[in-house]
Amino acid sequence: MELGLYTFGDVGTDPKTGRKVGPADRLRNLVEEIELADQVGLDVFGLGEHHRPDYAVSAPPIVLAAAASRTKTIKLTSAVTVLSSDDPVRVYQQFATIDLISGGRAEIMAGRGSFIESFPLFGYDLEDYDALFAEKLAMLMKLREGETLDWPGTDHTPRVPNRGVYPRPERPLPLWIAVGGTPQSVARAGALGLPLALAIIGGEPARFAPFFELYRESARRAGHDPAVLPTSINVHGYVGETLEKANDDFYVAQKDVMDRIGRERGWGPSSRAQYDAATSPRGNLFVGDPQMVVDKILANHEIFRFDRFLLQMAIGVIPHDRMLKAIELYGTKVAPAVRKAVGPGLAEKAAAPILVQ
Repeated sequence: MELGLYTFGDVGTDPKTGRKVGPADRLRNLVEEIELADQVGLDVFGLGEHHRPDYAVSAPPIVLAAAASRTKTIKLTSAVTVLSSDDPVRVYQQFATIDLISGGRAEIMAGRGSFIESFPLFGYDLEDYDALFAEKLAMLMKLREGETLDWPGTDHTPRVPNRGVYPRPERPLPLWIAVGGTPQSVARAGALGLPLALAIIGGEPARFAPFFELYRESARRAGHDPAVLPTSINVHGYVGETLEKANDDFYVAQKDVMDRIGRERGWGPSSRAQYDAATSPRGNLFVGDPQMVVDKILANHEIFRFDRFLLQMAIGVIPHDRMLKAIELYGTKVAPAVRKAVGPGLAEKAAAPILVQ
């Protein structure tokens, strides 16, 4: 199994100390965190795309390119690229460039996005939310097939008559589909034969198991072998030396973020009782000492049989030294124990051909 991290590069005020963290500090620290994740043996680091004042990462490819020059083996992915409001040709070129700089370690994780700020920013109509993604995803998949793009154009993509797209990576550029809780998105990923990353940020994870069943059945009906299609769950959590230290680092920062987003979306403020329920064995937060996090990952693997596990630990403003310690624990304590229990899985799938229709 592959284990990794993802983040949006939170900026703002530390709710415990009052210290302000701006984008310059956060981006410098973020590259150092990716470098450490590589050194302690984690497999993947992902960066989400947001266009808000509380996040520093609006251009994941640029930060990933910076990290590529300071890392050796870790895979570098978006988490996610909001493809609906982007240009598939530029997305492909950017990640192909990262792939060449990094020696074949770039990936694209494409999604419709859980925030909508990029649509008015780049002149798109939210009424076209799904159509934009479907058409641009089809174009991006076509770009992966060969250096010359002959694209007829659609309602939301331009015509491209037999034009070369460069640079080209030395291997097919991996493309994952990231979804939240929409069955149609899950079924589309399966029908296209693309790897699936499922984000679970609320509720009991076991409730999401039918989505993986739907994904595999959709793949099977479309003529793809689901046994060779990689899957991932992307969750929130934190690793501390002890449960008490993990909660001390994570709870206040996480609550600050979730309450802020909740106010935007009409949710009530979260409570400590809700947090404690979420960190329980059946909850959605993977928080605790290394063994607790190992146990929870393995318990969920029994449910989902995923090939990749990505953890978002940097939720809100958490002191950089504490985040480095959490990454160290995740890489040196959690990841080896999980791999020993589960086995390599994804490497075998990656070597198998994935059909694309």
